[in-house]
Amino acid sequence: MAESYYRALGEETFESTIHTQGAWNEHEQHMAPVAGLLAHALETCSPRPDMRVARIGYDILGVIPRGTFDVRTKVLRPGRTIELLEAELIAGGRTAVRATAWRLAVGSTGEVAALEDAPMPGPDGLEEARGMTQWPGDFIGSLDFRAVPGLRPGRGQVWIRTPYSMLEGETTSDLVRLVGLVDTANGIAARVPPGGDSYMFPNVDLQIHLHRAPRGEWLGLDTRVTFGTDGIGLTSSVLHDEQGPFGRSEQILTVRRLGGQA
Repeated sequence: MAESYYRALGEETFESTIHTQGAWNEHEQHMAPVAGLLAHALETCSPRPDMRVARIGYDILGVIPRGTFDVRTKVLRPGRTIELLEAELIAGGRTAVRATAWRLAVGSTGEVAALEDAPMPGPDGLEEARGMTQWPGDFIGSLDFRAVPGLRPGRGQVWIRTPYSMLEGETTSDLVRLVGLVDTANGIAARVPPGGDSYMFPNVDLQIHLHRAPRGEWLGLDTRVTFGTDGIGLTSSVLHDEQGPFGRSEQILTVRRLGGQA
């Protein structure tokens, strides 16, 4: 059994393992490890030690098939203190995911540093979040979930980690590891159960803002899920590592009735 989510087959070509299998379609990849792999591509694109990735925006342009695919990166807007990068996942001649990242110059701002988001209780001593077993797919099955008491439909706090590396035989950063888990936010406090005659609510994007660089192996998600009245929803999360909040994520949802009903 593979111990990673991807294998590199060349400089730009990759192969997904079974652990990337999605929850909505067994033949596609889950967006979470895709986000991690593209974060790695962006982070290693003409890297500069005086800058770091501060925002990544992902647009999901269609089904992300499992198997082999290419990842192509470029600097869209070079600059001395601000740069814009792009990474595309291309499968079967089609761009399935496009990611852009703002990379900003780092400096010393400790004198004015401030934080308004309240930290979550840490993962130590928490029980397994058993509700996640309702989701199919090997990606969700590869994860360890720990729920803070009070988890309910639409609202909850959950810690997540994975025993698998992003790339076989390659060490990647904590940013890549934790960004590669963020897309699970849309399933931890689902307003309705997946499958059957319920609703589907896949996200068509993932926006991540990072006010500091994340550390460690645990990702904490302090999540709220909103369903509107016209078929559109929103999942919003404050992102944590064991040191506290480090950013936020947003996912816009297309909410659709299952079971052949309008």
